[in-house]
Amino acid sequence: MDAVRVALLREVLATTEWVQSTRRFAGALRASVAPHGGGLLLVGSAAYEPWHLAAHLDDEAAWSGLPELSPTLVRHRVPSGGPAHLSVGIGRLASAGRGATLLVVSPGQPGAGLLERVHDARRNGATVLALDGGDRELHALAHDALAAPAPTGDRAGDDGEQPHPLDLDTVQHLVSAAAGENSLPAPRRHRRFRDRLARLADELTAPPPPRW
Repeated sequence: MDAVRVALLREVLATTEWVQSTRRFAGALRASVAPHGGGLLLVGSAAYEPWHLAAHLDDEAAWSGLPELSPTLVRHRVPSGGPAHLSVGIGRLASAGRGATLLVVSPGQPGAGLLERVHDARRNGATVLALDGGDRELHALAHDALAAPAPTGDRAGDDGEQPHPLDLDTVQHLVSAAAGENSLPAPRRHRRFRDRLARLADELTAPPPPRW
């Protein structure tokens, strides 16, 4: 998904919380990897491999000049003879500790084996982020989490709510695009404070009114 389509999608979602939520989560991701210059480990469940997100984060890292966003894709099954960057097995999580960020992406249940490895990584000091369908056990382990909504399809729901175009893949696009932005939007209250400060500075530096 290119920048134009991301912008259009944000326009469609402007009246929802999803633009701000994905930017907030992207900010948490950047805040975790920036102090350590990287250390981002990206892992899915045994049934779901987030290679698409890995590619997008790698692109954003190059385009934005933020190499720390480039992830290491951790795989449950590593085919023989593959390139080095696609040959990192699940055992890599055993050495994930302080300075590492573990981003877990899964549309369904991550599985007991992965949860155990995530628990060990957190206990060893790694920061755990979850981007998933809302698994309670995974969210309990995560320092920050974002659950994608279940797709509503093409028809409005029983409560009259209009269908939305969001699923986990789309949320991943929004998060990766936001992570690569040069600056993430500040919360509105901070903007209001800066606006008041700017107005005060203008008043203090403005020439005195003429005396008639």
